[in-house]
Amino acid sequence: MSHPLESLFEPGQLKQDADTCQEWGRDWTRSHSPRASAVVFPESVEQVVELVRLAVACRIALVPSGGRTGLSGGAVAANGEVVVSFDRMNRILEFDAADRILTCQAGVVTQAVQQRAAEHGLFYPVDFASAGSSQIGGNVATNAGGIKVIRYGLTRDWVAGLRVVSGKGELLDCNRGLVKNATGYDLRHLFVGSEGTLGCIVEVDLRLAPTPVPQSVMVVGVNRFRDILKVLAEFQAALAPSAFEFFSQVALEKVVAHRNMRPPLAQPTPFYALLEFDSTDLAAAEAAFARTVEAGWVSDGVLSHSEAQARDLWQLREGISESIAQFLPYKNDLSVRISRLPDFLDDVDELVAQRYPDFEVCWYGHIGDGNLHLNILKPEALSIDEFYARCAEVSPEIFRLVAARGGSISAEHGVGLLKRDYLEFSRSGEELAVMAALKQVLDPAQIMNPGKLLA
Repeated sequence: MSHPLESLFEPGQLKQDADTCQEWGRDWTRSHSPRASAVVFPESVEQVVELVRLAVACRIALVPSGGRTGLSGGAVAANGEVVVSFDRMNRILEFDAADRILTCQAGVVTQAVQQRAAEHGLFYPVDFASAGSSQIGGNVATNAGGIKVIRYGLTRDWVAGLRVVSGKGELLDCNRGLVKNATGYDLRHLFVGSEGTLGCIVEVDLRLAPTPVPQSVMVVGVNRFRDILKVLAEFQAALAPSAFEFFSQVALEKVVAHRNMRPPLAQPTPFYALLEFDSTDLAAAEAAFARTVEAGWVSDGVLSHSEAQARDLWQLREGISESIAQFLPYKNDLSVRISRLPDFLDDVDELVAQRYPDFEVCWYGHIGDGNLHLNILKPEALSIDEFYARCAEVSPEIFRLVAARGGSISAEHGVGLLKRDYLEFSRSGEELAVMAALKQVLDPAQIMNPGKLLA
């Protein structure tokens, strides 16, 4: 059957078969079934401009799609939309040594940027478990964070410029890689974190950092949830960690079983903290560790003595999401200011124990930047629909705790479909009205990722 978009694309660039629509119409969430009507694979900025303009004229809804590693349903085409895949816009276009800027198309995989930066003796610091499959355009659209935020910040902090096709089919060149540009609104930051609701990100200018000194990794066993923050404060007083992660004993057990690894410590503890820091700070780290043991916060620890050992220790944290996928977890991605974490942790822990007494709970996250991942694992005997329904009943209670501490119901996974109806817990009515007005300006036909982020 012919499609209104066929005139724009060569054979093979537009696909309507069921398998392609199923695969490209979903992300890592499984709570919404994909129902894409077609998938298009543009190969140039010009094709994206023509695509959006024709979609406006024909009132065709578009879902921009990157590596589809999202966890909020933001890339799910659930209502007959056309998926716009950037898989074929995957070239690194330019490297500017003087400005340390790498320019790439939206479909370039994150790991490819990291590797190209290393080839130039530089470093792209935004990193996470899905770096081998996530794409830069999607990283920007969700303002991806990851494991090194405590030192290097989020994707937003490394975007020097963007080229974006708005929902009107206009090509916007935002900031052009400038360091100083005091000429009004910085539209670049409007599109960072916009989840494809304002337009299609087509090219990105990324700043690169100097290569860090070799890193050491330490994993310590922590006796109480609240003590993790004391451990963080102790190490931050002694050095500047590049990562400070935490995970529970349940999370560790899942990774060890899934990857056939040995536990890091001789005896299990309720919680673990993983630190990465400059190897030149080794003496300071060992002294800080000794103080945490003396204070009774830490029971034991292990330190990497080689790159291979460091990689193995990192597997304990980075392998969690993959290892629990088989349990179809119900995920909550929460954040509050670090100073408010201790009381928040106590509140959430108490609520979870009360409302999920018969469910296995897997905690982990980037606690160094106030970000917790709460994963409820599905019991084998429970159907997926019943499981999600029970979890969804409790989510508003968790979100009220977040709101009471002035936090965010989505720290880094985005809003998408899963959090859309709960946005009022993190955004005021006035803010939501401004967001809707901005979308109306940039996407007046309301064709860009409809139903995501904003109701």
